[in-house]
Amino acid sequence: MALKIDTDVGRFRQIVRGKVRDELRRFMSRGEMLGRKGKNIVSIPLPRIQTPRFVHSPGGQQHVGQGEGEEGSILGPAGQQGDGQGKAGNLPGEHILEVELSIEELAELLGEELQLPRIQPRGKKNVESYSGRYTGIAHAGPESLRHFKRTFRRALQRQIAAGIYDPNNPIIIPIREDKRYRTFETSPQPQANAVIIYVMDVSGSMGDEQKEIVRIASFWIDTWLSSQYRGLETVFVIHDAQAREVDRDTFFRTRESGGTVISSSYHLVQKIIQDRFPPEDWNLYLFQFSDGDNWSQGDTESCVKLLSDTLLDELNLFAYGQVESPYGSGQYLHDLEKPFGEDERVVLTVIEGKEGIPDAIRSFLSTGR
Repeated sequence: MALKIDTDVGRFRQIVRGKVRDELRRFMSRGEMLGRKGKNIVSIPLPRIQTPRFVHSPGGQQHVGQGEGEEGSILGPAGQQGDGQGKAGNLPGEHILEVELSIEELAELLGEELQLPRIQPRGKKNVESYSGRYTGIAHAGPESLRHFKRTFRRALQRQIAAGIYDPNNPIIIPIREDKRYRTFETSPQPQANAVIIYVMDVSGSMGDEQKEIVRIASFWIDTWLSSQYRGLETVFVIHDAQAREVDRDTFFRTRESGGTVISSSYHLVQKIIQDRFPPEDWNLYLFQFSDGDNWSQGDTESCVKLLSDTLLDELNLFAYGQVESPYGSGQYLHDLEKPFGEDERVVLTVIEGKEGIPDAIRSFLSTGR
């Protein structure tokens, strides 16, 4: 019975996985559909799956398949709406099924849906972890770790050497000196680590809707990159006319006003990299989000120079997502296209509302860098 239950549970999980995959693009456009539970679990409501259940004749009432009736009888007009005159019921209604997926499972589905390539890390190791395996053999240890083949072979060798082995009656009886045990050995394993630096314009032209798009996009970026690297850190930088580093909550909740000087964020990013994340040790990703306004053409030229002279040589990828806003001019993307449009280290894209998030994620992550 246990095996039957395990089979049914596994089959149901495959159904759930298929539903999530089928509707993944819709989930990617709706931030309220995703909620983290703990560090590695995501909760996703699926309104179109019903869990099987037994119903034991509540109240002895007549239901479909019970009582008198003839084959072909019409039970009720399809799609008929109620008139609102019914009495209050005492049975529960249908509820949305909330399923849980690990970050690893969600990343795998994301890669399948968007056909994302595996990332080839550039940076070297940063932290050494220790991986252990039972690869050694010892003369003493717990019986649970006794190595049967080694013990048998040692006992056979001893009996043959002593002349007591009878091939017509091949009974092998190990003694204490014959017994061999597995031992646990650890070895340092280099880990490829990455840091994501998010930069967002929080000037007066970036409203709540634009920030929500950035929040959803960053979730999926984190999900994919965390499946590619053993160690992943995130840095958040906001700017209007000045830039500052903040925590995740402040990044998405800050309400600012005023002008926009994009170069201030690039200077801060450059300092963060120099102080904390040497490019030879880290895989560096810079994701910038803005509505495309900058204070002046002169500052845009400073941005281009910073990218060309320093930042791009330190980054695995520079991704610029221009979030459409009724107040933004969108000019900055055009200013970046001419010098960097053909650079494989640079991805430039326009995010046209929440529905454009999946295509933006594909553009950002399809380079394999």
